[in-house]
Amino acid sequence: MSQLFAPKRSGLKSAALTLFIALGIMAQCAQAQAAEAKAIFAGGCFWCVEKDFESVRGVNEVVSGYTGGRWENPTYRAVAKGQTGHIEAVEISYDPAIVSYDKLLHMFFRSVDPTDAGGQFCDRGEVYTTAIFVGSEAERRAALRAKADAERELGAAIVTPIRNAVTFYPAEEYHQDYYKQTGIVITRYGPLPKAAAYERYRKGCGRDARVLQLWGKSAPFAKKAGS
Repeated sequence: MSQLFAPKRSGLKSAALTLFIALGIMAQCAQAQAAEAKAIFAGGCFWCVEKDFESVRGVNEVVSGYTGGRWENPTYRAVAKGQTGHIEAVEISYDPAIVSYDKLLHMFFRSVDPTDAGGQFCDRGEVYTTAIFVGSEAERRAALRAKADAERELGAAIVTPIRNAVTFYPAEEYHQDYYKQTGIVITRYGPLPKAAAYERYRKGCGRDARVLQLWGKSAPFAKKAGS
């Protein structure tokens, strides 16, 4: 009899072990998801905002993309022409145990010109305007506090709107981590690696010069441009 039932006990042990492993994996995934939060900011050229926030400790990933518009699955060409109502933005995935949403908001305001309602730096038009997209009342309150704090520090009216989060669409793959890419592109300076072309663009657009003019030592990223 013991020989007859031994395989069944072995099978039950194996099934239980498989179940425990699966539950453990699910628990780890749930913990990982709980440890990650997202923020969506629009600050003009998404290449620049992506580069800035990828340098922040606690930020896991920054994705360039489009949000706030009417079309589903918008393309860069359509967005750039103003056909979709979307603006360039980034989705920041971060660990709130390392960097808080309040800290990200503080850094965001001091990395842009929030007094400019017509675009950012050399990039003009609605596509390049600033915005904070919030997904909860807690985020809205935090954004309002950060906006008021930035306004007091700057001593000028801030026009950056706080908008309800809607679908965020990642931009085309060639836009992601543009500042790191080595592929050659043709520019007015001649053929350049994309990383070098990005640096030329950022400097020529006057982004860091204007941010430093506005925020001085409070600017978290401008002083690092080109480094």
